[in-house]
Amino acid sequence: MDNFEQQILFGDLLPPIAQISKRRKKNESALPEGLPEFKVIRNQRRRRSMSAYRHAGVIEIHIPAKMSRRQELEVIPEMIAMVLRREAKERKSDEQLLEIGIQLLKKYLPDFTATPASINWRNMNERWGSCTTVDRTIRISDRLIGAPSFVLNYIIFHELIHLQIPGHDDVFKSYLNRYEDLARAEAFLEGFEIGCQFGGSGVMSAINI
Repeated sequence: MDNFEQQILFGDLLPPIAQISKRRKKNESALPEGLPEFKVIRNQRRRRSMSAYRHAGVIEIHIPAKMSRRQELEVIPEMIAMVLRREAKERKSDEQLLEIGIQLLKKYLPDFTATPASINWRNMNERWGSCTTVDRTIRISDRLIGAPSFVLNYIIFHELIHLQIPGHDDVFKSYLNRYEDLARAEAFLEGFEIGCQFGGSGVMSAINI
């Protein structure tokens, strides 16, 4: 698998860069208030294409180096809106994450007595998931928003085991091996991490136009 970043094309949602200014008032020079944190990155290799994704909690907007400041100001809100719409579509609710956990317990860990009290997203860049056995809470890295279901389920399953088995000993591994897509999920995540080391975005999905 050469590319672990799933790219979604939105070429039909925005006009060519040359037409963007015509859609706005000529005297518009300020960005609207209330935008989430973002940064603009100009790329010499880009000619017409643009992309946007969230990295470490910040929305990165990649634009051609030759784009004018006016065009940049005009396109920023639209690219941010696309990212937010995409995230809202792909982001499972906490209730849905918990339901996934319950179903995984029933399927793979029927002999477990520990059950999660909650499973929710968390901004984590150093790990894919974590759990607290005291209150039985599980946190999943928001980098997994948009990941294939077999990958998300694998991380949830991994943390479910930790509710009862704290370490990564042979007992833990014997439970982990029950997951039928284990090798596939681990290969995906390993490849994704390698991709990030060579300039990947660090997110599972991106918007390109």
